[in-house]
Amino acid sequence: MWKKRPSLHGDAALAHSPSSSSAASASGDSEEEDTGFLEVTVSDMKHPPPELGPMPEGLSPQQVVRRHILGSIVQSERSYVDSLKRILQDYRNPLMEMEPKVLSARKCQVVFFRLKEILQCHSMFQIALASRVAEWDSAEKIGDLFVASFSKSMVLDVYSDYVNNFTTAMSLIKKACLTKPAFLDFLKKRQMASADRVTLYGLMVKPIQRFPQFILLLQDMLKNTPKGHADRLSLQLALTELETLAEKLNEQKRLADQVAEIQQLSKSMSDRSSLNKLLSSGQRQLLLCETLTETVYGDRGQLIKSKERKVFLLNDMLVCANINFKYVLTPEGQLEISSLVPLGPKYVVKWSTALPQVQVVEVGQESGAYDKDNVVIHNAGAKKHAPAGQSSHNKVYLGPPRLFQELQDLQKDLAVVEQITLLISTLHGTYQNLNMTVAQDWCLALQRMMKVKEEEIHSANKCRLRLLLPGKPDKSGRPISVMVVFITPNPLSKISWVNRLHLAKIGLREENQPGWLCPDEDKKSKAPFWCPILSCHMPAFSSKALDLQLAAAVHNPVQSSLLGFSAVSTSLPQGYLWVGGGQEGAGGQVEIFSLNRSVPRTVKSFPVASPVLCMEYIPEAGGEGEPTGTRDPQPTTDQPPAAPHPTVCLGLRDGSIAVYGSVDTGTQCLLTCKSPGVQPVLCLKHSPDYLFAGLQDGTVAAYPRSNGGLWDVTAQPTRLPVGTGPVRALLTLEETLWASCANQVTVLDATSLRSQQTFEAHPDAEASVTHMIKAGSGVWMAFSSGSSIRLFHTETLEHLQEINIATRTTFVLPGQKHVRVTSLLICQGSLWVGTDQGIIVLLPVPRLEGIPKITGKGMVSLNGHGGPVEFLAVALSTLAPDVLKGDQEEEEEGEEEKPAELDGPPPREMRKKGILLQYRLRSTSHLPGQLLSVRDAPAGGTPAHTEEDGSIYEMADDPDVWVRSRPCARDSPRKEISSVAIVSGGRGYRNFNAESPRRGGDADSTLLIWQVPLML
Repeated sequence: MWKKRPSLHGDAALAHSPSSSSAASASGDSEEEDTGFLEVTVSDMKHPPPELGPMPEGLSPQQVVRRHILGSIVQSERSYVDSLKRILQDYRNPLMEMEPKVLSARKCQVVFFRLKEILQCHSMFQIALASRVAEWDSAEKIGDLFVASFSKSMVLDVYSDYVNNFTTAMSLIKKACLTKPAFLDFLKKRQMASADRVTLYGLMVKPIQRFPQFILLLQDMLKNTPKGHADRLSLQLALTELETLAEKLNEQKRLADQVAEIQQLSKSMSDRSSLNKLLSSGQRQLLLCETLTETVYGDRGQLIKSKERKVFLLNDMLVCANINFKYVLTPEGQLEISSLVPLGPKYVVKWSTALPQVQVVEVGQESGAYDKDNVVIHNAGAKKHAPAGQSSHNKVYLGPPRLFQELQDLQKDLAVVEQITLLISTLHGTYQNLNMTVAQDWCLALQRMMKVKEEEIHSANKCRLRLLLPGKPDKSGRPISVMVVFITPNPLSKISWVNRLHLAKIGLREENQPGWLCPDEDKKSKAPFWCPILSCHMPAFSSKALDLQLAAAVHNPVQSSLLGFSAVSTSLPQGYLWVGGGQEGAGGQVEIFSLNRSVPRTVKSFPVASPVLCMEYIPEAGGEGEPTGTRDPQPTTDQPPAAPHPTVCLGLRDGSIAVYGSVDTGTQCLLTCKSPGVQPVLCLKHSPDYLFAGLQDGTVAAYPRSNGGLWDVTAQPTRLPVGTGPVRALLTLEETLWASCANQVTVLDATSLRSQQTFEAHPDAEASVTHMIKAGSGVWMAFSSGSSIRLFHTETLEHLQEINIATRTTFVLPGQKHVRVTSLLICQGSLWVGTDQGIIVLLPVPRLEGIPKITGKGMVSLNGHGGPVEFLAVALSTLAPDVLKGDQEEEEEGEEEKPAELDGPPPREMRKKGILLQYRLRSTSHLPGQLLSVRDAPAGGTPAHTEEDGSIYEMADDPDVWVRSRPCARDSPRKEISSVAIVSGGRGYRNFNAESPRRGGDADSTLLIWQVPLML
């Protein structure tokens, strides 16, 4: 039952009830709705809205800022609650009471579904907020109120229902506007009567923006809350709660949309068709669907026709459909009302192809895509080709290929002109228009034309998706392939299609069917669409003669400008993977793989004096807040010039530390040194000032940076005693270094190197801390014994959560209770846990600066190792922003001035990891009539970007996206797209799938590489 606590801190307790009565809100109407929530009336008389009193004297600047942010929270919440009341009082209630009805009661329920319950949630929140505001100057606490108010399942339920229903509601409103003039008239009158002239759509989109707005306000509050403040941990937990809620809303919306789109598609086919049976079996997952423009070119590269198609990428097939909507205009140019509602299905399937037979062919890369001698390519939609006997049948110009031919012609002409120039230089006489100046001008002009042509080809590739599909063989039995060309709305969309097509094909391999087990209540094992896909498994070392044990791996990111536009979407993250190990009692080995392709390739392999125990990648000094000393302009003779470049440090069993230059600089060994007491180097970490080495004897050695940017190994390193046992794990945080010894962790100041405090990480003295990994404001730790991992707060060192990994691994290996965690990694909202049984577990954690609590059941990989998972490493590279720009944006860049926005755009660093609530609301654009907008569009134009909808652009999606299914152009250059792969290393490869208990070469050290779909 709904109830509110009588205490001043009344954290609105909202409860679910099975009974079906309507929630009375400001409306006061008594109509029954089968909502499952009990009503509660909140009166403004009894509970006045929160009011912040006058500011007391003597506040610190930070307290003043926090007070202002609280004022923003109070004001935005009041405005939000008022908007909800307006929807019910000004629109829903009059429509329900109106006679004759312009919208039936049933349609009213659909349009305004769950709004009353959302209003109740926030009315309760306002009561609790009022008591916090009243006490603010004495207590200054708000975080725990957000946790209490928004951690309830009921909040997720009502918001999820609302978000999932939003497009249906908007479609109903739009159809009613077109078919019922009285309804349109009612909306216009209501809008004109309001002070701010916001449309009904503008009001109804507000619940969709609410959580991103809360997240930004809490991020601001957290930024201005000093460490040690009583509200800080609560604010971090509140951020975690809101982010988790937003992620769940996203996931539920995505699933609801997937079901709806597949239903629409299957409606367009006869019940007996094989495709319909496949779709209705429930085994098909929709990975991507978008409206793309299919274009057909003539043999001279001219555009013949173009038409919008809806393209569906399912997990095993590609389907292209016509968008079926016809409406009639009267002779006066008005819409014929009777033609507005579509007759028959929304889509008509044009073709469908099994995914393995679909090939992406880039302009200029045709040669390797198919067997030229045995395949005839037909241009889809163009007139039939000349007889196959003609020698020209392979020269199919589809727009950009024409450009490619022109570029080759220019290259040939340039070669001829260069020869002519050489001949002119041998002339003895002087002739007008036949001298070296003119000849050089010709060369320069041709070079300029070639540059323009290259840019045209690059631009054409950015938004042009060319697919080669199988057609029917010709009379001689030779296979015919059909080339289909789609124009994508922007470069981001093209990258997304190429990436998803590539990964969907890999996903069809036996080892990925299925690749993950999701232990859910209903025992369904469907992995979500974003889950990592095993792209390959391979030997870790090229040398088969030695029995080498794996120990560590690091990724050295290197941007390659040579990679083509699509290669970026299909290759692993750019750069090199360094893998280290060795043989017990013998030497060590380092293997370096190039990742600029879809399967890694060894580029270098070299021995080292002793087994490698750990590795640390150190980016260029300037890239990380480089200390002033490293920017020494005078080149010194003894310092190699490669010093400031990225380096890879190796820690060896014999106590050596070796520093190597990156692959691009020839991987030469830049320096080596021995640790104090020649102790085995168990772990390495760096800060801007020091290289830290955790040693076997319980000390940490700190090597300072020298002037050349490398580590100064001539001076004795500072020795920091931590304990008596080995220092197994190091972690550098902003200003501190955490070092583990046995079950204790010592926190040291990373600049002064003084010990600050030591805390116990595990009650069992035998359970040594073996791994520490940071995310947000927490650190996850793994131990040498026991199957649990533990979470600690970075600031208070408080123990916040403990998770037993054995409860997950038993889904794969039942009865195995003794599990030990052997590796940990956090990447893009997932905590990867490797175990001694070779099983890998994936657990969801928040991405923002909150607490990285585990908030879901996670997944277990059905691909693993035959022995312990020795390491988990991440390879991550960022796509160059210029790749993501469309031509239009490049022209507009610099011209566009943003309007002053009330909320202000979040700063760049926040956008990088800020949460986007991209619900991807389904399109209503197939319906005729004006696109829905927050305010009415000015005559003859699209809706203006006003302050009202500024926050939508920054925090969710452009409202136009929701109705047009077109990504917002303003957003794309700003996004940072990361390509991510996860690498695990261990003995052998093992598939844990019950149907195929397959093991592969248990003895050899093996790498498993997972690719994560590009997050766009």
